[in-house]
Amino acid sequence: MKETLKWWQTRLIYQIYPRSFMDSNNDGIGDIPGIISKLDILKSLGAGAIWLSPVYVSPDADNGYDIADYHQIDKRYGTMADMEALIQEAAKRDIKIIMDLVINHTSSEHEWFQKSRKRIEPYTDYYIWKPSDEKGRLPNNWTSAFQGSAWEFDDERGEYYLHLFDKRQPDLNYHNPLIIEEIKNVLRFWLDKGIAGFRCDVINLIYKTSLEDGKPGFLRGAEWYANQEGCHRILQELRRDVLDSYDAFTVGETFMANLEDAKAFCNKERAELDMVFNFDHLQVDRLIVKYIATKFRARKLLAILAKWQNGLDWNAVVLENHDQPRIVSHYGSMQDWEKSAKLLAILQFTLRGTPFVYQGQEIGMSNFDFTDMSNINDVESLNMESLLKKYHIPARLRWKIITDASRDNARTPLQWNDGRNAGWTKGSPWLKINSNYTQINYKNEIDDADSVFHFYQKMIRLREDDEDLLLGDFNSVYSDKSLMVYKRGKSITVLLNFSGKPAKLKLLEPLLNFENTQIIVSNTGRLSMATEIEAWEAIVLKENPV
Repeated sequence: MKETLKWWQTRLIYQIYPRSFMDSNNDGIGDIPGIISKLDILKSLGAGAIWLSPVYVSPDADNGYDIADYHQIDKRYGTMADMEALIQEAAKRDIKIIMDLVINHTSSEHEWFQKSRKRIEPYTDYYIWKPSDEKGRLPNNWTSAFQGSAWEFDDERGEYYLHLFDKRQPDLNYHNPLIIEEIKNVLRFWLDKGIAGFRCDVINLIYKTSLEDGKPGFLRGAEWYANQEGCHRILQELRRDVLDSYDAFTVGETFMANLEDAKAFCNKERAELDMVFNFDHLQVDRLIVKYIATKFRARKLLAILAKWQNGLDWNAVVLENHDQPRIVSHYGSMQDWEKSAKLLAILQFTLRGTPFVYQGQEIGMSNFDFTDMSNINDVESLNMESLLKKYHIPARLRWKIITDASRDNARTPLQWNDGRNAGWTKGSPWLKINSNYTQINYKNEIDDADSVFHFYQKMIRLREDDEDLLLGDFNSVYSDKSLMVYKRGKSITVLLNFSGKPAKLKLLEPLLNFENTQIIVSNTGRLSMATEIEAWEAIVLKENPV
């Protein structure tokens, strides 16, 4: 069975956020030569592919997700020669490179937009432009994901343009076939350089069926642009005309996609995307939007996991990325930091699908310890602060809301050692480094055989070697507010206690045969089962062959 899997189903994919990974020239920004210098460490971890967040030319309104030139490397990260060297050096270590593809929008500084606002052909309709009506009103009531109206007036053209995100990120017009041809050229350019595929940013939003007013809600207008049939047609065309010729891999960030939407994007007969990211399991303690907190319940987490594990043939298994809080701070406990970090590793690597590990997750990096908004760089967080101020939310509560959910939590520089600036740069870091780097860092963990890093190595290998973990069905067994138990395939049972208190296992005795099992991994070193599971304990059992 394992032999029939694609390469992206068997490998660990490691996400690098370049500006925060490693600074080689001490200018305070991570770069491509810095990545090359750490490839051996990533190989030792078990990485089989690297997803690289954007390194294209960008004015940096949204940390590189506002691209001004798809065909050039931003000088802050290095040169095209550096990028080509990264691809080659990674290949020597049997590590594939996946680029970030951001094609819902460009930067407002992109040549296409600058010519479009001047009505220079053929660029006039590369973006979505609309005049105001005779009363000077906005084209419609759509709202941006970064708060406020999704329309911005351009003095040069004398019209409004659509931006679903920041006003410096104008949306491309996919009703114009020239745009689709431009994107095909971008795909070919990078695939010809030897990359293995693309992570596709908010890919399910690219096609706007209509510009009618949206229904009331947090993101008005989404019914006209999220998961539209026109998006499916475009993805099929890109797959047919370009991607299939290179056997290229694609994983989609599908914002606001439910399970049925995901099934459509991943349907093999439709030939669109190989996988999609789902973040429902990371919203268990959130209400409607990530900035409104509620209580964590293991029961709810297991129900969501089971829904997606059984709903899709193959999942992208993710606990962290550049937009999510650090998982050990989110679902774990800093009081039981090591145990909960290892518990979360067991959770990730015992789920069915391709695991994505975000830089620093493998050493248990935590949320930032900033003290005020002056340390914040994230445009989304800055906009949220302005919105909360507008509604007269007290400063202390505003800060609590921001610190819980800010994207900067995951963007602090990677902690390599306990020296100056965590061994990351001799310059001034672009974003403040978490002060716990003296305890949580790569050097400490590589030197400690019982560290979180070595535990990740162990779990990565266990998943690769055990066919039930790689391919087995997912079945829920038991859950309550803090304890969850599930089975993988015929032989694996996983027990996880998301609590600072021990939990009795008496209720599980009729459901599980503890006598015919052995513990193959735990985060406490436990060798045999008992009548209770410790606080923040995680256990993987395997049934003995009869």
